[in-house]
Amino acid sequence: MIKKHIPLSIPYLFGNEKKYINDCIKSNWIATSGKYISLFEKNFSKLVKSKYAIACINGTSALHVGLNLMKVKKSDEILVPSITFVATINSVFYNYCTPIFIGCDKHLNIDIDNLTQFIKKKTFFKNGHTYNKITKKRIPALIVVHVFGNPVNLNSSFIKLCKSRNIKILEDAAESIGSYFLHKNKKKHTGTIGSLGCFSFNANKLVTTGGGGMIITNDKKLAQKARYLISQAKDDPDYFIHNEVGYNYRITNIHSAIGVAQLEKVNHILKKKKSIMMFYKENIKKIPGLKILDAPEHCIPNYWMNVLMIDSKKYGKSKKELMKILKNKGIETRSIWLPNHLQNPFKKFQRFKVNLSYELFSKGICLPCSYDISKNDQKYILNTLKRSYKKYDKK
Repeated sequence: MIKKHIPLSIPYLFGNEKKYINDCIKSNWIATSGKYISLFEKNFSKLVKSKYAIACINGTSALHVGLNLMKVKKSDEILVPSITFVATINSVFYNYCTPIFIGCDKHLNIDIDNLTQFIKKKTFFKNGHTYNKITKKRIPALIVVHVFGNPVNLNSSFIKLCKSRNIKILEDAAESIGSYFLHKNKKKHTGTIGSLGCFSFNANKLVTTGGGGMIITNDKKLAQKARYLISQAKDDPDYFIHNEVGYNYRITNIHSAIGVAQLEKVNHILKKKKSIMMFYKENIKKIPGLKILDAPEHCIPNYWMNVLMIDSKKYGKSKKELMKILKNKGIETRSIWLPNHLQNPFKKFQRFKVNLSYELFSKGICLPCSYDISKNDQKYILNTLKRSYKKYDKK
């Protein structure tokens, strides 16, 4: 029986979460109205430097509505990454569109070079819109995902290309709270480059509300429409008039209260996350066949999740074998996601330069990185990795 248990990523509550929740309960404002909702939105907007922030029930709902706001139509095609959590792809189908899968770069992010090649070589521009040469369907938008907190390289030339082709950019920034792009000595938070940014506050995220999401934008009209849609598209609250199909996606005051407390400590969290990553990186590189996935050079990442890449020939163990060893030692890990172009519901859809996506999937696992993980637990993980190396000498 395993006595040791090191979880992958669990929430950490600092203290004010309980205080603010109790305030909600005492005031009886526990549902989708209350002061903490507006305060959470205000504080998050201040953190990311976005004019507008609209809180909703989870990150998936933010993506659903965010893509809707791009004015996509039924049967449109959306450019998406092959490597991402499935919610990103599901949001495409929620809007009655279909995906085109683009392969990843060495950081697991959608490859901007691949995207550029696809747009220039595989599409044509007509009457103000971009169309797929093969299917002749319109491509009005693309979704980029800042995987594990590492920002996609949304450089100026690529943004210029998208604007010239009338392709809107939706940033799935679910995992990247506290991550920044660097450009000419200036930094911009993820989610603020495209037309819209979507965040998640799921229990395993860097900042959590238990369940919650956020849509950010600098466009007032988009912000107003987002708030309208997540509130059941209610045009007249007295007579219950609805002129569009809306959604019951509003966040609760209780969830927002937790979020307010968490944001108070965001700098402490970021500092600890970097410390966790640095310990792994500096020590694991000494073990043949293992390394921590590097962050891109064009950014300041939040170090949310630490991805261990395994060269099975050098290390002597496959990804599957090592995951089993770690599990038997009470160390929780998880694989990076199976590329979505290989998932059963999506196999029939077009893909472009996706070979690296599967190669990295076959090597990558996520290591424990909770805010309160101890150095002793990290050393225990490190020693387990050392002892699993094929050339380990027990003497």
